[in-house]
Amino acid sequence: MKWQNRAYGEESPYIPLGPFKLRLPFIHYRFEWPDYVQGLLMCAVDLAAIPLLIELLGMPFEAALAVVMINGLFYLTHHLLGDPVVPGWITPAIPLIMVYVSQFPADERVHALVAFQLTLGLFSVFLGVTGLASKVVNLVPSAIKAGIIMGAGIAAVISIFQVGGRFESFPWTISIAVGIAFYLIFSRHFQVLKQKNKLWGTIGKLGIFPIIILAVVIAPLFGEAPWPTIEWGFSKPDFSTLWNEYTVFGLGMPPLLLFISGLPTVLATYIVLFGDILQSKAIIDEADDIRQDEKVDYNPNRAHLIFGARNSIMSIIGPDVTMSGPMWSAMQVVVVERYKEGRKVMDSIFGGSGSFRWGTNTGLLLLPIVSLVEPILGVALALTLLIQGYVSVRIGIMEAKSQRDLGIAGIIAAVLAIKGAAWAFAIGIILCFLIYGKKFFVGENDGTFAKDVEKEA
Repeated sequence: MKWQNRAYGEESPYIPLGPFKLRLPFIHYRFEWPDYVQGLLMCAVDLAAIPLLIELLGMPFEAALAVVMINGLFYLTHHLLGDPVVPGWITPAIPLIMVYVSQFPADERVHALVAFQLTLGLFSVFLGVTGLASKVVNLVPSAIKAGIIMGAGIAAVISIFQVGGRFESFPWTISIAVGIAFYLIFSRHFQVLKQKNKLWGTIGKLGIFPIIILAVVIAPLFGEAPWPTIEWGFSKPDFSTLWNEYTVFGLGMPPLLLFISGLPTVLATYIVLFGDILQSKAIIDEADDIRQDEKVDYNPNRAHLIFGARNSIMSIIGPDVTMSGPMWSAMQVVVVERYKEGRKVMDSIFGGSGSFRWGTNTGLLLLPIVSLVEPILGVALALTLLIQGYVSVRIGIMEAKSQRDLGIAGIIAAVLAIKGAAWAFAIGIILCFLIYGKKFFVGENDGTFAKDVEKEA
């Protein structure tokens, strides 16, 4: 096997394909069975997209499952083409997209989503080809960036607790599950326990999966969901209904006006997406300092090409509210932490990230796993959005460089959560001009608030 011949400090072997580096399992990287098994179970999180597609687009369960499975196949393109990440949704942007799509009548929502996702995909590909990604984001004042990211977090929380939201259907399950999840993920006390005890360390590495399994038990006990009916065999996605009733093959291309009306929300989505790019690089750089036996080439432009193409293609064959993002933060951290333990534990980071995503794809095919979590998919989605809400608000605050920035950001965040991205950008631009004037793009750094937040982080 070629991966066995990798010399110290070299890249894992690959086949050059222009800007991409093709790596195949067993040939160019060692298949990592622990990550595969974890992926087999964690496909439950991918399935949490189904309630969104049912709620916003009226998709039948089987058609929504088809979207999840197509998206799952495209997850594989990242590690196969040289991007050393565990890809996922653009989770912080999901509430923004929900608010945007909900503004349209039911019979126009599919077209609105297609236009939005295609625009985002082509925009990302353009930035990847030209290398302009960082320049575009740097043009946005820090106050507006902070407000957009904070607003995404606030919108995530509102979507759960608003009238008719998921909390009304699962009040006890969500309360218990979220409380435990926040303790396991964000508590300093649990971080200490993970270091002292291998059992707690293993639970910590599984992300929110243990909480989902707990919800499978809690929801029926409180009468908020039926006990799962385990079915055997393979899942049955309905591609025919998906393509005939929810894609351009059956509905035709969206009108031009929908592409134009979605531009503010596309830009807002890209701002939070770019945060995932920066986070990806930071996580990989940290691992690179420890694992000097493997040179890891993370190229943001290549990442843009891959997730941009994923969004563009998905918009045509399976439009998805969760979008195609550059990284699944929680699982990227889990894989990288195992990678840090040395070559004997994980030979290459591509083996870990790739094996995990091969596992999730296998899990989506297995009906016992799908039927086990089907009754509590709404809880799984609520968990994901509330955790993301916490992270987005914290990261958004850290984007602010001064107390004035934070004040502007608070207004933008509230407007975005209530009125959407177009209003939020308009209010943000006006406030930045009124408060900063000629320093519109620069703003100010008062050297107090942002510094304190960074120390705490």
